[in-house]
Amino acid sequence: MKLDMARTVSGAGKTFRNIIKIDEELCNGCGNCISPCAEGAIKIINGKAKVVFEELCDGLGACLPSCPTGALTIEKRKADAFDDEKVKQQQVKQQQVKQQQVKQHQDVSENETAGVFCFSCGETDENSYLIAVRKGSKTEWICTKCLPRLIH
Repeated sequence: MKLDMARTVSGAGKTFRNIIKIDEELCNGCGNCISPCAEGAIKIINGKAKVVFEELCDGLGACLPSCPTGALTIEKRKADAFDDEKVKQQQVKQQQVKQQQVKQHQDVSENETAGVFCFSCGETDENSYLIAVRKGSKTEWICTKCLPRLIH
């Protein structure tokens, strides 16, 4: 399958391109597809994954392997044009939310004897597998859900 990511400028309208399709019948709402979607196009709504921002979906399919039920596929259809600028804006928003979550977790951890936590989302080692990574001159921890975003 040839993947042609339609990278166009803002306001370009609909274009015929690859985009993620989510089969609601197969989707179990696990949310595994959200983290690999570095652009932030997928959200969980009413217990099901949905491509809520077509212009953020690059159609590459990094989310496909994360789905345990096979609900995600790539289809070629008319969709809002991919918008690099909106992707950058969305990533800034996501980073701000994560930083706030990490700060809240750090504030709680200072009052407890809590162990390590994911530097990206704040998940603790009690709830998720964590992997040690070097960042600058110090070792930090990242959960397995945030790891794909770190390496993309």
